[in-house]
Amino acid sequence: MNGSNLRRGTFTILLALCATPWVGTAQALVMGIAVGLLQANPWPRQTARYSKMLLQASVVGLGFGLSLGEVIQTGKDSIWYSVIGISCTLLLGYGLGKLFKTGTNTSALISFGTAICGGSAIAAMAPVLKAKSDETAVALATVFTLNSAALLLFPLVGHWLQLDQNTFGVWSGLAIHDTSSVVGATSAYGATALAIGTTVKLTRAIWIAPVVMAASLIKGGEQQARIPLFIIGFLGAAAIRTLLPSYEHIWGELAGVAKQCLVVTLFLVGAGLSREVVKQVGIRPLVQAVSLWVLVSALTLVALKLPWSA
Repeated sequence: MNGSNLRRGTFTILLALCATPWVGTAQALVMGIAVGLLQANPWPRQTARYSKMLLQASVVGLGFGLSLGEVIQTGKDSIWYSVIGISCTLLLGYGLGKLFKTGTNTSALISFGTAICGGSAIAAMAPVLKAKSDETAVALATVFTLNSAALLLFPLVGHWLQLDQNTFGVWSGLAIHDTSSVVGATSAYGATALAIGTTVKLTRAIWIAPVVMAASLIKGGEQQARIPLFIIGFLGAAAIRTLLPSYEHIWGELAGVAKQCLVVTLFLVGAGLSREVVKQVGIRPLVQAVSLWVLVSALTLVALKLPWSA
């Protein structure tokens, strides 16, 4: 068996294992990263495309595990954290970009991705800023690298600080970049953390549309942004569960399948972290992104632990 066939065979076996209940989210991520860094992903373009599609389908499926009332209440409870957090993150990102002399567009994309929803937010904002392909790629690679770190670090910090599942879910939803990483970190922490973290993150992702439109008006452009369809699907699934409670066992099964699909998704996400991506990030964008992320994570956790949040 030549090297190419060996890589494909190993990748296929590990992917199949991730579809079984014996592999959890953290294990899938580590396996994916090992494949990406040690032997190289044999199908990088395909896995990038399918991981995005599978994530969106999984998020919709998770909606069957929640009632519409739970979704609305969680979103309402976290809205002020979202508004204040987005504003402060964008301001901090601007300041850090100036401090570390990161390119203007790269700095703005990193800040926007950190403030709202990682790669989705960066992709939506790039046309407004007329960012070059390499600027967008660096911002995406930087945020993607930190997403992988968040999946492993957040549960460790949460257990070390003895955070309850409610606090951990809200913190993850506000401080982790992408939906996939929020889901991965919270699912490893507990079912309640997963439900809360996913809802908070999706509520935050809705802000992509108004912020992109505001930036477009400031820049004098015509770029429009719409609420991602998978968020609408998530809300629709929760509404179906609420309106048809007699089929709760079916909704529970669908939510369970969605959770296992997320394990597969995280393997694919991890496999996308190649040596080339790590090299592409560069030192200045990485220092800015890490500094911004650490500040946002720490300040968000402090805010959640203050008396007014109780």
